[in-house]
Amino acid sequence: MHTTPEDLIGNFKEANAGLTSQKAMDESNRCLYCYDAPCIKACPTSIDIPSFIKKIASGNMKGSAIKIMTSNPVGASCARVCPTEELCEGACVLNEETTPIMIGDLQRYATDWAIKNEQVLFKAGKSNGKTVAIVGGGPGGLSAARELALLGYKVTIFEAEERAGGLNSYGIVSFRLPQDVALWEVEQIESLGVEIRTNTTIGKDIPTSELLDRYDKVVLAIGMSSVPDLGMEGEDLDGVLDAIEFVKSTKTPPITDEMIGKKVVVIGAGNTAIDGATCSVRLGAENVKILYRRTADEMTAYDFEYEFAKQDGIEFNWLTQPTKVISDENGKVKAIECIKMELGNPDKDGRRRPVAVEDSIFTLEVDYVIKAIGQSRYTNLIEGFGLQHDDGVVTINEETYQTSNTKVFACGDVIFGKGQGEAMVVSAAEQGKKVAYALHRELFGFAEGTAS
Repeated sequence: MHTTPEDLIGNFKEANAGLTSQKAMDESNRCLYCYDAPCIKACPTSIDIPSFIKKIASGNMKGSAIKIMTSNPVGASCARVCPTEELCEGACVLNEETTPIMIGDLQRYATDWAIKNEQVLFKAGKSNGKTVAIVGGGPGGLSAARELALLGYKVTIFEAEERAGGLNSYGIVSFRLPQDVALWEVEQIESLGVEIRTNTTIGKDIPTSELLDRYDKVVLAIGMSSVPDLGMEGEDLDGVLDAIEFVKSTKTPPITDEMIGKKVVVIGAGNTAIDGATCSVRLGAENVKILYRRTADEMTAYDFEYEFAKQDGIEFNWLTQPTKVISDENGKVKAIECIKMELGNPDKDGRRRPVAVEDSIFTLEVDYVIKAIGQSRYTNLIEGFGLQHDDGVVTINEETYQTSNTKVFACGDVIFGKGQGEAMVVSAAEQGKKVAYALHRELFGFAEGTAS
């Protein structure tokens, strides 16, 4: 049967249907509502998990959603994309006796109720007369904007894309995080009077100096850029794709049918590589392989992502290093040359360094090559603000989140790396909150606590 682009759209519907009302009630009543609950400590945003679950059990759905979103301004997205088995659910006391509470699914249940019932959960604080510009409308920027609006600031977000949301809107596959969920979180922040200027690139459309001159403070939350070059012959051929742009294309219809029946390789083994591979399957690719120069033990993708990919029939070629992309007579990808690797002595990061195995070169026939070896950074923009950085990782005061320019604060991917922690959506959200509090303390002597 012929597959059409319309058929492919159905492949991108959310894979997890979520809890039924009865299952949510049964699961919420299973919670022990622990005092000094370890699940709260395991959550980077410190959501009061027993409290929001108890509100579900009592039928107070709006109260539950408010409890979640107060702590995590992107809590609806995080309910879907957080590695809960490593965080809150991993810390659940019921792990010792039975199975942990389905915290992520319950968090989704409450926030889905708020989305379906078009709830507006917060009101802006009384104006304090101060203005803040936020560069980047991803999880970190949105989180900072929400807290600052509650504290009475006039906040303007400058976003280069057509819509705000960053990674949540464009960079995570639709069958795990539908774009509508991320955009609802954006709407919650706009409801507080936050202005979001999309299709606006700072440093190009507006000079950095203008923000520094016009606003009392600036928050840099610019995230990451495109996938860097592989540094191999043939990577500029037709059919070599950037994983970030590829995933983005599946979240902004129309979805094309050009991969039906094709062979695809993805280079890398992080979460974005998994997303690129699973998207390829849903676009009709007949064979999808992930090539990684180390082993499964060293891969950076979450365990649940890895399991998801295996369920989709994706092949993992460990200890495999691509060396050259080969073209046909029309300049289109037709194959990729690889060499087998073995692990040698540890790198400076502690992982064993891959070393090429002599006389082990082989070739795979492919139609598409997807690059997913990390992301580059917006170094030019960082330097446009005159900020100190280490290869694009902005240097901050770890207590205040201030950069080398005390008028500029930073959070999210732009400060992740170089020992600054793991780049999770939930971590960026927490940093956005902390930036808001630190900024407010500097201007008004605000004590520790929350804005709400």
